[in-house]
Amino acid sequence: MKFMPENSEQSAHENSRGWKPIVTPISSHLPFSAAVETNGFIYVSGQASVDEQGAIVSGDFEQEMRRSMLNVQRILDAVGLDLGDVVRVTSYVHDPAHLPQYNTLYREFFSAPFPARTTITNCLSIALKFEIDVVAVRRPLTKS
Repeated sequence: MKFMPENSEQSAHENSRGWKPIVTPISSHLPFSAAVETNGFIYVSGQASVDEQGAIVSGDFEQEMRRSMLNVQRILDAVGLDLGDVVRVTSYVHDPAHLPQYNTLYREFFSAPFPARTTITNCLSIALKFEIDVVAVRRPLTKS
C-alpha cells in the first residue's frame, strides 16, 4: 500500500525523502512524528509515560516504564507489528538505582533472542523516570 497524503506538495516532499510518517494513537504538541517507516523498518520516537495527547503521567518507576511500553505497543499495533518485531532498543533511565528493576521488567516485554540495546542513565528531566525508543522491522512474507 502506497502512502499518499492529501496535500500533494507534502506527498512529493515525503516521497522524495523515502520515508513516511505513521498515523498512531499517540500524539504530541512537539515537532516530531511518533513513528516513521522506510524500507520495512519502523522507527518509534521516544515514548515516555504520557497520555494520548502527550501529557506526562507521573508515577513510580515501574508505572512509568509500563505506560511507556504500552505506548510503544500501541504504536507498533497501528502498523500491524508487536514487540517481537523490535530489533533495536534505546532506553533512558533517570536514576541508575532503577537499573535492576528495569532489567527485570524488560524481560516481561522482550525475550531471547533480545533486540540490540543501549541504556543511558542520568539523562532525563526530573519530570520523567523512563523513556524508550525502538526500531522494528516488518517480517518478510513467507512463501507457502
